[in-house]
Amino acid sequence: MSTGQTVELSELQLDALTELVNLGVSRAATSLALMVHDEVVLSVPKVALLSREEAIRTLGKREAKHLVGVHQIFEGDITGRALLIFPEEQSLDLVRSVVGGSLSLEELIELEQEALAETGNVILNSCLATIANSLESNLRISLPEVLRGECSRFFTLDPPPEPGSTVMFMAINFEIRKKNIDGYIAMLMDMPSLSALQLLLDGLIQRTAGSVAG
Repeated sequence: MSTGQTVELSELQLDALTELVNLGVSRAATSLALMVHDEVVLSVPKVALLSREEAIRTLGKREAKHLVGVHQIFEGDITGRALLIFPEEQSLDLVRSVVGGSLSLEELIELEQEALAETGNVILNSCLATIANSLESNLRISLPEVLRGECSRFFTLDPPPEPGSTVMFMAINFEIRKKNIDGYIAMLMDMPSLSALQLLLDGLIQRTAGSVAG
């Protein structure tokens, strides 16, 4: 964790958040399976809270410089950016898995932008909607935007993040049409949003404990 000013989640809060993300990813897998008419398996992610600098270093150690990602902004009780990031060399594998068929390389490249945007939209929306609904919160989510570049670009988009911004970072593995594709989900939030998230998670934990006790 960065030595700068940060808000940290307790172990109980992080467990609750991880459970929500797992549920969102599971729902995303179901939606993707309907899109591709085949089984889709998404790994259960482990959520880590990192500073922007730590997120850039972590992603840089794992992957080559050239990455492709889908970016969406969410606003409401919590505000921030959501990103789905892949190594660029795997993006065409993902597109081929999504669109299926025996398309030529030229046809795949033509479809790449649209297929990546739709896949990112399904996965990020599933995660964000699940988190928002479970926390009894409202979120507005922007249309997906496909980005390319080195890992630092994804965490320094305009407008620049506020000082102390924290990244919820998780590695994820896709199995689509017998192919394994590695990717990452990142959600970038400033300190007020992370503080708001803490309160919402506490509310969820209390409601859950109350229903169990009842």
